[in-house]
Amino acid sequence: MTQTIVFSNHKGGVGKTTSTVNIGAGLANYLNKKVLIIDLDPQANLTQSLGVPNHQHHIYGSLTGSYPLTPIVLSPNLHIVPSTLDLSGAEVELNAEPGREYILRELIDDIKANYDYVLIDTPPSLSLLTINAFTAANHIIIPIQAEYLAVQGLAKLVEIIEKIKKRLNKHLELGGLIVTQYDNRKVLHREVADLVKTHFPDKIFKTIIRNNITLAEAPSVQQDIFTYNPKSNGAEDYLNLCKEIDQLLN
Repeated sequence: MTQTIVFSNHKGGVGKTTSTVNIGAGLANYLNKKVLIIDLDPQANLTQSLGVPNHQHHIYGSLTGSYPLTPIVLSPNLHIVPSTLDLSGAEVELNAEPGREYILRELIDDIKANYDYVLIDTPPSLSLLTINAFTAANHIIIPIQAEYLAVQGLAKLVEIIEKIKKRLNKHLELGGLIVTQYDNRKVLHREVADLVKTHFPDKIFKTIIRNNITLAEAPSVQQDIFTYNPKSNGAEDYLNLCKEIDQLLN
């Protein structure tokens, strides 16, 4: 069964795109899974992070009905549907479409049998694009930066997930929470991690993503962390997280 996972958080800068890129690369290139990554963020940071050139087929064209999802092959097991800045106009264009919340799910349904995992990176907002992602997925993973402000909107996001599950997608589940950019030497980071564990004891992943400069450097050379520095703490953490996710969902 294909696992469709959305990476979402209303707050920017929490490691959402970094997690999508590196979990996708780890699952594909280390755990030998067939993975499709969909960049659903108009900023196209994920597309840029993997060095995908401007392409005639992107998620905007698929959402607006010009063509089906047409993935680009990055490696035998890793494919991507890139984003484009034009996607920022999709909200207005799709607003009058009947069943507009289900457009992405219908597109994914046509090709998901080719993959073990479909990973979706979303914009840091509750937009029609994000709702499309929630409606298409069966799991949501929430990256949380180890700071109090990053935790503030968590309860609201969980509430929204429950509403989407009730009204649009009964198969949607909270897959888990990832603590990112963590420094064990900082009291604040330890307190935030403990706070999340207290409120979501069964949903927080055991693997914590440590603060690691290589995770910030890798996108600048358009590489995932495993290609850029496979011996870094970032690579170690994300590979452990990939194994944990794969074990949890299969």
